[in-house]
Amino acid sequence: MDGVEAERSVSDRVTRMTTLPVMLEETAAEYPDRQAQGYQGGIYDRSLASTAIPEPAAGEYETLTYDQMRDVVSNLAAGFRDLGIDPGDRVGIFADTRLEWAHSDFAIMAAGGVVTTVYKSSSPDQVEYLLEDPGATGVVVENETLLERVLEIADGLALEWIVSMEPLDGDHAERDHVYELGDIYERGQECFDEASYEAWLDERDPDDLASLVYTSGTTGQPKGVRLTHRNFRSNVSQVRRRHGKRSDKHYSTPVIDRTTRTVSYLPLAHVFERLAGHFVIFAVGGTVCYAESPDTLKDDFALFEPTSATSVPRVYEKMYDAIREEAAESSIKERIFEWATDVAREYHQAERPGLGTRGRYWLADRLVFSDVRDALGGNVELLVSGGGTLSEELCTIYHGMGLPICEGYGLTEASPVVTANPAESVKTGTIGPPLVDVDVEIDTSVVLDDEVTNVFGETGELLIDGPNVTDGYWNMPKETETAFTEDGYFRTGDIVTKRPDGYLSFHERSKQMLVLRTGKNVAPAPIEDAFVDSDVVEQSMVVGDDRKYVGALLVPNFDAIRRWADRSGVDLPADPEAVCQNDAVRNRIQTEVDRINERFEPHEQIGDFRLVPSEFTEDNGLMTPTLKKRRAKIESRYDRLIEDIYEEADAEAAAPRTD
Repeated sequence: MDGVEAERSVSDRVTRMTTLPVMLEETAAEYPDRQAQGYQGGIYDRSLASTAIPEPAAGEYETLTYDQMRDVVSNLAAGFRDLGIDPGDRVGIFADTRLEWAHSDFAIMAAGGVVTTVYKSSSPDQVEYLLEDPGATGVVVENETLLERVLEIADGLALEWIVSMEPLDGDHAERDHVYELGDIYERGQECFDEASYEAWLDERDPDDLASLVYTSGTTGQPKGVRLTHRNFRSNVSQVRRRHGKRSDKHYSTPVIDRTTRTVSYLPLAHVFERLAGHFVIFAVGGTVCYAESPDTLKDDFALFEPTSATSVPRVYEKMYDAIREEAAESSIKERIFEWATDVAREYHQAERPGLGTRGRYWLADRLVFSDVRDALGGNVELLVSGGGTLSEELCTIYHGMGLPICEGYGLTEASPVVTANPAESVKTGTIGPPLVDVDVEIDTSVVLDDEVTNVFGETGELLIDGPNVTDGYWNMPKETETAFTEDGYFRTGDIVTKRPDGYLSFHERSKQMLVLRTGKNVAPAPIEDAFVDSDVVEQSMVVGDDRKYVGALLVPNFDAIRRWADRSGVDLPADPEAVCQNDAVRNRIQTEVDRINERFEPHEQIGDFRLVPSEFTEDNGLMTPTLKKRRAKIESRYDRLIEDIYEEADAEAAAPRTD
């Protein structure tokens, strides 16, 4: 039985078609005493702490069993129902990823509501749009800060109530129609009736709307993607069939099951974390532990000792940078680390490592890799990457260090997972084969230059269909119509190659493909990914649409640059902008650009670059909440630098001929 047949043959409770609240009920019934959630003390104030959940001391963590989680969810559902939620009402959740996000999500859906998502970083204007567009009648906010952001624009909304996860002070607590989550729990306790609760669950159908998940708006106004319970449950089933236990898998293959312990830190407002680090884990009976933020992951991994984690490429890049920074404390440690990563590549890429390679790997593991794994809690078996392309080079290094990453591909409109590398047969540099029941077609009318396609296969825009795919966008009939082909396939807008082995390789978003004045097409992502293992370049963004050649904006790794300067006897100014203007720094980074250029065809090589003094981040508006570049905003912010890249070339092109 091949992998696809084996996946299709899986039939168990997790693959059964139900609504999401019923899925949680069934897991709680099967595993009442297993740990469902882990959370830390000393980070958040919790209005539920005095009524529903224990509060751990700062620096320690507490867990809730599935039976306890079910109690919180069911009583909150009763409280929300008593507050006025009717079936089909849209309710926003405006908070960071935390324990109470999960409770509110399941409780609102159990009460019959539809959860609509708001990113914590949203501005007042964005909050207004994300609550007004779906006609939200209520919103659950994280704290007083976000409550104020809602109150600022509440007059134009249809909100009937606001609930805060954290305790409120006197002024806020006395406002009409403003409550604490703990109040809703107590309200639910008083009116909870088991028969009524079960009736609410029975009233809901898998084809009912479960959530409106708004796209992060990298290319315009966010769109509310309509996702039903069937969409989400189909994707849970598909992921379970790909990554769960199966009879055809070797016993040593890492799987996602009831023993899985994961760290959740990506925004639950984004569909990737909501499915992979939330619905899937609660479906199989695993444990979700909530981290403080991506910046504290090292401490969080050590505290929770997870077996698995889901993340986006930028977080894996930053984790690797942190590991490398630690190794750079001394020149000897730095050289050992560089040697060890070379061994990791060699070992992972060899079909049958020879005796010498195995010996070097054993030593590298003793000196470096074991410490890296221990720093991540010592128990990581499987890492999942999605939400963007992961550098093949970086993925190879992680595998070589004993931290396998299964890269996949998805989008909000597919709930979101479309493809995923199976843990038993990972092929780095690919996004894996499609999940079961995901039908893919390749629109080859989107033609690329031969040089863009690095593997044999069929290349073009990826079209998808399946039970996990949305039927369209909320209040956007024209956008919905244009999003699908005449025969019902969703147009992803992504350029891929479907290889003969069934695996897909990702190239670029079709809207982000650069077309040079020469007519050549250039995919920015592979060029940008090539800088991931650079020790002197922190971030890169390739430009060049309708230009003569490829240019780049590069953010230096200032710590590494200063270490290089100290070793080289180069005196650098303190100001980052002045560092970017330094000739010695530019020459050092030019050497790095030359090294990267060797990997690409002549028309793909970076002809010139400019250095940018600060990182692209969510805080400065240049990254989305899921850590994707907001390319248009970056280009707007640094338009003068981009023009400077091409000024000389454009002047030469415009100059009259004298011959």
